Amino acid sequence: MIVITAPTGQIGGRVLGILLNEAPERGEELRVIVRDPGKLPDAVRDRVDVVTGSHGDAEVVDRAFAGADAVFWLVPPHPQAPSLDAAYSGFTRAAAKAFTVHGVGHVVGVSALGRGTPAAGRAGHVTASLAMDDLIAGTGVAYRALACPSFMDNLLRQVASIRDDGVFTDTAAADRTAPTASTGDIAAAAAGLLLDRSWTGTGEVPVLGPEDLSANDMVRIMSEVLGRPIRYQRQSLEDLRAAFTGRGVGDAIVQGYVDMMRSKDDGIDEGVRRTPETASPTTFRQWCEEVLKPAVQA
Repeated sequence: MIVITAPTGQIGGRVLGILLNEAPERGEELRVIVRDPGKLPDAVRDRVDVVTGSHGDAEVVDRAFAGADAVFWLVPPHPQAPSLDAAYSGFTRAAAKAFTVHGVGHVVGVSALGRGTPAAGRAGHVTASLAMDDLIAGTGVAYRALACPSFMDNLLRQVASIRDDGVFTDTAAADRTAPTASTGDIAAAAAGLLLDRSWTGTGEVPVLGPEDLSANDMVRIMSEVLGRPIRYQRQSLEDLRAAFTGRGVGDAIVQGYVDMMRSKDDGIDEGVRRTPETASPTTFRQWCEEVLKPAVQA
């Protein structure tokens, strides 16, 4: 039995899709925790065991983890959380207890790059995510944290700006290179670990994408794929703060984003060497052709 959290999100939904194709032939049953089962397609609901509720709720995870061999763990956004600890470790504490109570053997979580770097203790959401990993690892469960850089798919939040104004915005220096990964590759890495549970102990599995790119590289590729000029506009951290605050995000979460983006411009994502094991296959150009271009043209 594999339990998938956040099964309607961009990563959890892809993990579920892969497992629906591959788990049955391996004798694996699937269970999902979802707040609104109506968001699952009918064909999916018919093939999984559904536990309704939040996976931050003790009663929900107690029901969901009974009989579970493995869990895919992803903390959902909580824009109004009173602190980053509450948003990550606080949300996870009930599940961590349930892992032990029900003897869950393996857990795969979505986390961040940065462990062991100088900025790891002051990187906002990254720091909180690493603390969550330590909480899960402390239960004694076999745990793998997918250590991820920024997601290519975050660009989909800027489809209107890219389409209407030809502008891509971020806070990094235009020529600073860094890894970036597609959520499809992250999901594939998670599914592979959930299906082949021969691993033991705790550790990280970096998902770095195939290449480091700068904002200048990304706008060049976007321009070529979209067939129109796209330019980069660097946003100050204070403007980022104002944008999140204007959308009603709470102060603690806003500060976490500011600190995270500052740490990324300081190189927190550059502490892991790319190898055949840490590289993931989807190039930014391929992602633009398969995901961004259809979204812009829609």
